[in-house]
Amino acid sequence: MKFMKLGTRPDTFYTEEATRTVISDIPSDIVIQINDTNYLLHKFPLLPKCGLLQRLCSDSGDSDIVTIELHDLPGGEDAFELCAKFCYGIMINVSAHNFVALFCAAKFLRMTESVEKGNLVLKLEAFFMSCILEGWKDSIITLQNTSKLPEWSGLMESPESALIQLLRKSSHPSKEFYFRNKSLLKTDDSLQVAWSYTYTRPGYSKKHHHSVPKDWWTEDISDLDIDLFRCLITAIRSTYMLSPQLIGEALHVYASRWLPDTTKNRPPESSVSQTEELMEKNRRVLETIVIMIPGDRGSVSVGFMLRLLSIANYLGASPMTKAELIRRSSLQFEEATVNDLLFPLPSTSGRHSYDIDLVVSVLESLVVLWRRISPTASENSQFLVSIRKVGKLIDSYLLVVAKDVNMPVSKIVSLAEALPDIARLNHDDLYKAINSYLKEHPDLSKADKKRLCRILDCQKLSPEVRAHAVKNERLPLRTVVQVLFFEQEKGSKKQVTGCYHHQSLFETIHQLSEMIKSEKGKEIKGEGMSRSKLDPKKIITKGSRSDNSRDKGRDR
Repeated sequence: MKFMKLGTRPDTFYTEEATRTVISDIPSDIVIQINDTNYLLHKFPLLPKCGLLQRLCSDSGDSDIVTIELHDLPGGEDAFELCAKFCYGIMINVSAHNFVALFCAAKFLRMTESVEKGNLVLKLEAFFMSCILEGWKDSIITLQNTSKLPEWSGLMESPESALIQLLRKSSHPSKEFYFRNKSLLKTDDSLQVAWSYTYTRPGYSKKHHHSVPKDWWTEDISDLDIDLFRCLITAIRSTYMLSPQLIGEALHVYASRWLPDTTKNRPPESSVSQTEELMEKNRRVLETIVIMIPGDRGSVSVGFMLRLLSIANYLGASPMTKAELIRRSSLQFEEATVNDLLFPLPSTSGRHSYDIDLVVSVLESLVVLWRRISPTASENSQFLVSIRKVGKLIDSYLLVVAKDVNMPVSKIVSLAEALPDIARLNHDDLYKAINSYLKEHPDLSKADKKRLCRILDCQKLSPEVRAHAVKNERLPLRTVVQVLFFEQEKGSKKQVTGCYHHQSLFETIHQLSEMIKSEKGKEIKGEGMSRSKLDPKKIITKGSRSDNSRDKGRDR
């Protein structure tokens, strides 16, 4: 942090109640009122340097004591007092922390060269150009303070251009952080850098790195107000200085800094502390970030966009914002991992269900895009690879959420059915998810069990899974019949003989049909013993049946 000292005299200002004055043998002849503070000062040191006070005093006539109200002075009492001390020759320290307020006040008071040579505005301009703009940290702090004084004017066309100047600076003997003889984007290991930035990523140590991470600047600008941040990012993008991925990283860091975390197993903030004012502020931050996401695919990760979508649902963001996040997420959905999809929903009991609706909305958006592809899309190898990646992802996700004891069966079914048939090469993973759900929900009704298992295509089960299914007492009997039928069909085609007991599939299916009928009147007891006879390895095949007979077998 760089400082500039002005003046040499000791501080002689003191306070008496709500009045500030200066120790002097000469009585005060000018009173400056700023908000609730009165300054009892003298015309002889103030007027030669302050053009505004010269004019106001001349308008007041010949009165001995002039009272002037300056309630609208930018920076308030603190900034005015620094200006007054400069006029008295009292030593003041100028830094990035008070520069903006002091500069605004000096401009307001017209402490310019046209009033007196070597005036305060000129000295501040010189400090800004030679010190503040030479330091990354000082520029960041200065920018932060501009949000408190939007009326700031003067040296730059816009506040964010200070950082643009630093980012584009290529050669200068400053000791602060920037590169020598290279631009920001042309970094290499040979660059000599004075480390003066914030970078706290896990696993990163400045001691052991001689090169500069390309996203070194992102954490520092995340401290800026959202309006300044937006202006800065917009200005950077317009210069094509940084890649879309680096812009995306800056957005990610900013979102992590300011937006609530919805990945925790508790509400991001309690309903008491989460005021509507804060919710509105967060919505504004979120919607601004979404607007700034570069259009290039891969500029941000799908996990980041899904997180933003979860936050948008929590904050009640606009439908347009949610729709854009759903659309962008669907375009990169195949790149997601299961952890990217795990967003808990808070409940009043303190237990949580995963937000399946969020995943369904993105998947349905993706399916709409798929349906717009030509009918020959299924023959496109790249399309098949992409869609089957998503199928694997969804089934793996189902296996996780199926263990949630609070998860309604309707949510599982809606997500499983949202995938087109082409997305699943087999149904083994889907079977595992269904079996896991049945295990965690032993009290599930028969109707819900049938509804759940209806999404399973027994033809797409591997022999190992079919062997497990026919002995699975959690499955509805109708599902077991279907598995047995397709096991028989597979066995008939292979003409497997010599290792089965002499019990026909027809007899087994007839037995199961009678058991299914009996379910209508009473609960079946000892079902496990009956199903023990249904091992497909113990069923002898008797050749293929007609299509008509096969259909009847399914109906049963």
